[in-house]
Amino acid sequence: MSITAERKAELMKQYARVENDTGSPEVQVAILTERIVNLTEHFKTHRKDRHSRRGLLMLVSRRRSLLDYLKRKDEARYQTIIQALGIRR
Repeated sequence: MSITAERKAELMKQYARVENDTGSPEVQVAILTERIVNLTEHFKTHRKDRHSRRGLLMLVSRRRSLLDYLKRKDEARYQTIIQALGIRR
């Protein structure tokens, strides 16, 4: 369910604004999206896992908050990350 350190490093490298960027909203949204996709796959086989479903809802809420912040601050960056990750809004 969780992502590996290598995959996380790939995401940071791909979406970072500067080198060693781990805190920008783009990187955080990309990592949260990866975790959300992994949990969604988990639920295809474990339909009754309610505890993990709560965790999924918290991740989606956190990602939504970051995307709202990014939209307020810089609309172009928001549109770019939405397109790159394929998030529908």
